Amino acid sequence: MPSRRQQRLNQDFKKELSMLLPTLKDPRIDSFLSVMRVDVTNDLSYAKVYIGSIGGYDKAKEATGVLKSAAGHLRSQLAVSMHIRKIPELIFVADDSAEYALKIDNIIEGFSRKNENEQNE
Repeated sequence: MPSRRQQRLNQDFKKELSMLLPTLKDPRIDSFLSVMRVDVTNDLSYAKVYIGSIGGYDKAKEATGVLKSAAGHLRSQLAVSMHIRKIPELIFVADDSAEYALKIDNIIEGFSRKNENEQNE
């Protein structure tokens, strides 16, 4: 379990990156990207940034390639906005948790409909 400092850093990086993503001018980046989670290592060497998209997992995966090329620019912007000694190397990963949650929600909704139909009969 991460320490309080690390949890706070994860939240701070998530907030800052969420504000920086819409400022990128690359047309290949979907405007509906969101930072789902950030995991920073203890020594601040690396930060795994989980990216989600309303367009689905494929759009998020495509965006990670574009964001990988913009990682240097994002790091320099983070250095300006965050006041920590070392800005970690950013590793972008496509996140499918939104699709997974929607799938689980549909399954639960199907069970509840089935239960209602059985009770009405």
